[in-house]
Amino acid sequence: MKKNVMVICLLLVSFLEVNGQSVMKGIILGNNSKKPLKGVLVKIRNTSQNQTTDLNGNFIFKNFQNGKAILELTLVGYETQNIPIELSGKTLDLGSIFLFKTVIENQDLSLITLTDDELNDDASSADNISGLLQASKDIFLRTAAYEFSSSFFKIKGLDSGNGKVLINGIEMNKIYDGRAQWGNWGGLNDVLRNQEFRNGLTPSDVTFGGLLGATNMNTRASEQRPGIRISYSSSNRSYQHRMMATYSTGMLKNNWAFTFSGSRRTGTEGFNDATSYNAYAFFTSIEKKLNDKSSINFTGIFTPNKRGKSSPNTQEVFDLKGIKYNDYWGFLNGKKVNSRIKEVSEPILMLNHYWNISEKTAINTNVSYQFGKIGNSRIDYNGGANPSAAYYQNLPSYFLRYDDFEGAYDAENNFVNDGQINWNRVFDANRTNNNVGLQNAYVLYEDRNDDKQFTINTILNTEVNDHISINGKVEYKKLHSHNFASVIDLLGGDTYLDIDPFGSTEEEKQNDLLNPNRIVGEGDEFKYNFNLNSTIISAFTQAQFRYNKLDFYAAIKVSNTAHQREGLYKNGSFSENSLGMSEAQKFMNYGFKTGVTYKITGRHLVDINAAYITTAPTTRNTFSNSRENNNVVLDLQSEKTLSTDVSYVYRSPIITSKVTAYYTSVKDATEISFYFADGVGGDNTAFVQEILSGISKKHMGLELGLEAQVTASLNLKGAAAIGQFTYGNNPNLYLTTEADNESLVAGFVNGFKDFGTTNLKNYKLAAGPQNAYSVGFEYRDPSYWWGGATLNFFSNTFIDISPLNRSQNFYLDDDGLPFLEYDTEIAQGLLKQEKFDSYSVVNLVGGKSFLINGYYISFFATVNNLLNKTYKSGGFEQGRNANYRQLLEDKSLDKPVFGNKYWYGRGATYFMNVSVSF
Repeated sequence: MKKNVMVICLLLVSFLEVNGQSVMKGIILGNNSKKPLKGVLVKIRNTSQNQTTDLNGNFIFKNFQNGKAILELTLVGYETQNIPIELSGKTLDLGSIFLFKTVIENQDLSLITLTDDELNDDASSADNISGLLQASKDIFLRTAAYEFSSSFFKIKGLDSGNGKVLINGIEMNKIYDGRAQWGNWGGLNDVLRNQEFRNGLTPSDVTFGGLLGATNMNTRASEQRPGIRISYSSSNRSYQHRMMATYSTGMLKNNWAFTFSGSRRTGTEGFNDATSYNAYAFFTSIEKKLNDKSSINFTGIFTPNKRGKSSPNTQEVFDLKGIKYNDYWGFLNGKKVNSRIKEVSEPILMLNHYWNISEKTAINTNVSYQFGKIGNSRIDYNGGANPSAAYYQNLPSYFLRYDDFEGAYDAENNFVNDGQINWNRVFDANRTNNNVGLQNAYVLYEDRNDDKQFTINTILNTEVNDHISINGKVEYKKLHSHNFASVIDLLGGDTYLDIDPFGSTEEEKQNDLLNPNRIVGEGDEFKYNFNLNSTIISAFTQAQFRYNKLDFYAAIKVSNTAHQREGLYKNGSFSENSLGMSEAQKFMNYGFKTGVTYKITGRHLVDINAAYITTAPTTRNTFSNSRENNNVVLDLQSEKTLSTDVSYVYRSPIITSKVTAYYTSVKDATEISFYFADGVGGDNTAFVQEILSGISKKHMGLELGLEAQVTASLNLKGAAAIGQFTYGNNPNLYLTTEADNESLVAGFVNGFKDFGTTNLKNYKLAAGPQNAYSVGFEYRDPSYWWGGATLNFFSNTFIDISPLNRSQNFYLDDDGLPFLEYDTEIAQGLLKQEKFDSYSVVNLVGGKSFLINGYYISFFATVNNLLNKTYKSGGFEQGRNANYRQLLEDKSLDKPVFGNKYWYGRGATYFMNVSVSF
């Protein structure tokens, strides 16, 4: 390497020319492959000038100050080079510069495990962190990804749908809920390393982006690192074992490039009981270089996976069984069998055409087709009792409510000694029913959505001149989603009756009036059956301006969205509006964002961004109860978001820091929830759909990242997030239900009841810890071993509150007058939002790398929550006690029957990895 630097320095001297305007250019190649390296960060130290190399490894700087400087070359997986230069002439051509592979490949870190861990479906999921794992050198974002994510921290308190995830310029966020389904490409980390991340509102070349930025993963075969890589991992988080192998040729002499990758992840149990894991991953990328200006690439991704879910539980349950307890499983033939399995099997096929029209203009055209299924299994019991061992009538609190101490004692013993699904009893109940001519009491089924989505887009990037570049994109997306329930297993029985046992009349009990009292078997569709069709046409354009002291940009997008439901069953409770096509819901939306970076000096920068964006409702939030009818949310509107942030950046050879202040306002949001509620009219229990519309939210706070290179080997780092995320208004609330019988739920008319506004203003949003802090260090020894530790502190985590309990329903009796015993002070105490205890966790990380006869061998390990700290990571109030009288009665008990349900963070966990590359 020293010889290489000396040769470069001699070249510098030979090319010096005296002139007031300097130009510097060069090409960067891999030392082993001698092939161009794209995406190398080339920057002039202690200045704001930087760029990345193009497809051919080229870079060029124009119009900057003459004098001495240090040129820094950085690329993940390669040694950083610092080259002294002196600019005093018109053009300095550095020729070919070679980068050497590093034997410290620690950029893997917990990248893979985090992505796998974050496939949760609950409200505490931290999947928004996944897109940051290879984000940038921003210390705050790295800390959020590696240190905060296990505590379900959310950047700026925002849901992951605010971050866009793309593969080869094609957006992968689901139309149904706006979130990326990371399981669609889990286990393929070796081939998804080529990522471009844009933080927050900053501009991206391939998308307008979202409030949390955009991540574009590039799978082109020619840009994968040539060679073979094999790795093995062990963990106790989600899976227990993982094997991964990848082979890439790079661009061959015949103008073809190939990449193949596969992995296997398996585990009988993760941190929580019976959370099995069974996943495969297959990847292929084939590229053909058509000529010097264009190439075409095919990418195929198939990652079928199954994993067992874990349950949220009340404090009573956790106190009896511990934080690893999972309600969803039971022993069957000596094995743990989980009734709640999520299965994802959605292949992705892509064809991408890359065309460099000229040195300054490129067009990228992409076509994608994704299809397959997502299934979530559970037990249905229209002829039996709830099989859950943690069902409220099986717990001690239920008996204590009626002063039945003997019953409470027996219930506690039974739950502590067993406390799981009794599969044998389920099988016996089915056989008993069949023997007397009845259908099954129980059946195992899955909620399915089989999606087919077609996407096509064209992306234009052009440099108008040395200072101005233009980006643009047009895109068309078409989704056909078939949603239904399907019988998986008859659980020892013969047949199952397809009815709704909660219906109050024979007609209302029919899931499909066209096939009343239908008998179903394994593989049959039942319960509900409908299609969701969505079409989205969108376009965006963006201009970026770069000057010595000032950079700025402006971008605008427009879109047209249409959602429509097609009912395939005529539901007995909604016979007039369940079968056939609904009215199409159409939305025209737009967004505008702009930003400016002012370079006070090379070390001091100020960055300002602002945006106003309208977003169409997702299909999930368009139809109030899509499984049963065509009803659309009343007064449905597009969501409006106003967001701005201001950052100050300081960079020196020793210290790098950034502080950001942000404010985001969201209006006209919609949320739909489903649960059983008591006290919504009469003394009976009803299964309701809770529709909350016109929601306003406020997100404001500070983010700070700081790191100091104390010595060549020792790096100190710190980060802090101080936020306040609240409801900004009192939104509208109404309920719908299947039953319109006033003797069951008084006040409902045709299954509808309006509760007016709900008093949510200034309540905290359930967005994980609103405050998070981290301090730590990292030591890198010259002999290629390294280690680090962090101390992380979290506070201001709040329960997700029940809107129904903050409405007029809480204090009004059935006669429409306030409860006679209503006490304002007591009510305030009952409705006080639970704030979880603050907590701290210690994480360790370390690794060692070797280079032996051309083989790169790397060991890596992490331990999270070293001290095994127990903490609540999230939870929600049950809506079961929907009025003052019932909630007061329940909370007056030593052990509430319908207490809040929680998720607990994991205790001490580990991840270890060993890899070989050659």
